[in-house]
Amino acid sequence: MAALATADGGSSCGKGLIMPIAAVPSYLGKDFKDASPGLRFGMFLPFWTDHSDQEKYVRDRARKGSTEAGSYRALLEQGVDTAIGQLADEKNFPKLWRKTSTFGSDAWKKIRTLTESDVQRMKALAQRQELLAQTCRDILRFDGVSIAPFTTGLGNEHPLENGFAFLNPYGLPYLPGSGIKGVLRQSARELSSGQWGDAQGWSRAQTYFLEAEKDQIALSSIDALFGLESSDGNTLHVRGALSFWDAVPQISGHELLVEIMTPHQSHYYQQKNDSKSGDIVSPHDSGQPNPITFLTVPPETGFTFWITCDSRHLQRIAPDLAQNDHWKNLARAALEHAFQWLGFGAKTAVGYGAMGRNFKVEDELEKKRIDQEKALLRSQMSLARQAIEDFVDYMQKRHVALRGRPTGMGTEYNRAKALAEAALNDPDWTSDEKRAAVQVIIEWLPKVVAIDMKDQRKKLKLSQIEHG
Repeated sequence: MAALATADGGSSCGKGLIMPIAAVPSYLGKDFKDASPGLRFGMFLPFWTDHSDQEKYVRDRARKGSTEAGSYRALLEQGVDTAIGQLADEKNFPKLWRKTSTFGSDAWKKIRTLTESDVQRMKALAQRQELLAQTCRDILRFDGVSIAPFTTGLGNEHPLENGFAFLNPYGLPYLPGSGIKGVLRQSARELSSGQWGDAQGWSRAQTYFLEAEKDQIALSSIDALFGLESSDGNTLHVRGALSFWDAVPQISGHELLVEIMTPHQSHYYQQKNDSKSGDIVSPHDSGQPNPITFLTVPPETGFTFWITCDSRHLQRIAPDLAQNDHWKNLARAALEHAFQWLGFGAKTAVGYGAMGRNFKVEDELEKKRIDQEKALLRSQMSLARQAIEDFVDYMQKRHVALRGRPTGMGTEYNRAKALAEAALNDPDWTSDEKRAAVQVIIEWLPKVVAIDMKDQRKKLKLSQIEHG
């Protein structure tokens, strides 16, 4: 935003020279590249004409080879402010604090590019949600990836006619939890209608009942999980058991995208008589297209959906949905249907906000889970069992690397020899652990090392270990 004042301190309504005074503290400067995308788009958008735009207009005209260039140069000799003051009434002269027609790729790039601090903040928010999720007993995680541009908050007021939703105070794009809830409720309704094949367990049948002061409230599974939407004038409300967290996109390429929509019949949609359109309201081919730009999040951006359940509340109103976490199966079905048919955010009717399951993240999470289970089991093992497991793991990897072709005696053989010596000489090894060590040596050593196992049984003293 900015304020206007005349050169002599009067108001901008007078005849004096109009000069812009930015309503931004001077100590902030003019370089906002380190500000968040939300601030750059919402407060520091280089979209309005100011004194520098007027000066550029005059100097550009003076440099041209047209017949009027000489008059512009003559005016500039009297000073640029004087030239601006005399040209201010020209039809095409840029007026102060109007939408500039030169708002181009440079300005858009300043808005849409994520800085390193933006990227770190985006990752930190996702990590914070993961850590918070570890404290929740009843929670469902579902990972998606956008397969089309995603946009939201287009109805927010903004000079570009299309706003965008940023999560304050972080200034990063986000998908509100309320929006997720609305999409999944509609997804559940569609599945329960029976028009999409398998209902995946969703039903509109009112099979749950709550005792109210004056009446009995009938609920379906949709009502129990999402809440009862009372009709107009009805004071009976029931809170749903599910809560939905905001989703913070992990933006692909660390840059937002700029999309363009071009209404060709704006005079018709706005019901305005336009001389360019023949002063008629009805749509026709001579309507003037009006390109409108808006921000989007690019495809291949990761979205993590977190859904929590108030299990005590659900147990009270719909016990069978709480049993064995049946609500999770219903929520997954609703998410998958929404991914395939509904989409998230704005403009989903024309393909925006389409999602797919993020199998890459799912595989990583599954691998992480398996590694955690292995680490837990390992922590409960004796040192002897850990040594046996380490030997088997090493030999398996070498067998794969060698493609089943045994190698000469080297590190692989020395690992087997070290395991055999530990089993023979360490007094803490039990009989079962010694026998297990002999079995894995007999099984894996000939697969990896080209040896005569009968000869090696004597050299490694395997019989002595077994019966020791």
